[in-house]
Amino acid sequence: MTARTTATATRSQSGYDLAAPSAEQMRALTADLDPEERRILLDHGTERPFCGLLLDNKEPGTYLCRICALPLFKSDSKFNSRTGWPSFFAPYDPQHVAELRDTSHGMVRIEIRCARCDGHLGHVFPDGPPPTGLRYCLNSASLGFARAGAPVPDRLGRGDPTEA
Repeated sequence: MTARTTATATRSQSGYDLAAPSAEQMRALTADLDPEERRILLDHGTERPFCGLLLDNKEPGTYLCRICALPLFKSDSKFNSRTGWPSFFAPYDPQHVAELRDTSHGMVRIEIRCARCDGHLGHVFPDGPPPTGLRYCLNSASLGFARAGAPVPDRLGRGDPTEA
């Protein structure tokens, strides 16, 4: 396998580099997280319902990973699930959201994480609206937001696409 093939293999269908950040890059990317963000993103915690800053956001744009700024969800896939957490029926790019079986708290759920930096995002449930029937239930603390037309930050300097 050539270096060019390897680089292509780590790009998502939407053109983003999905290679994991180095340990040094992760230290830099997480240095400004507050204790609650650390608990949620790095220790797989959950914020209290109805307290997240992005729950009621209705602006057009793209929801990003709070750590590495990988685009995760578009505002046009957001819906009011009445659960207290921002909810979406489809990811920005399915390759941007990793799914893992979660058996904590005496139940079986599907945890979702950023496919690039492994930051904990929330969970996905099979009770969402059409067209997918899925409800991606996110912690606001796991997300950043880029308004429509604003560039998506390239926090890793990889030349990722920049339009939100």
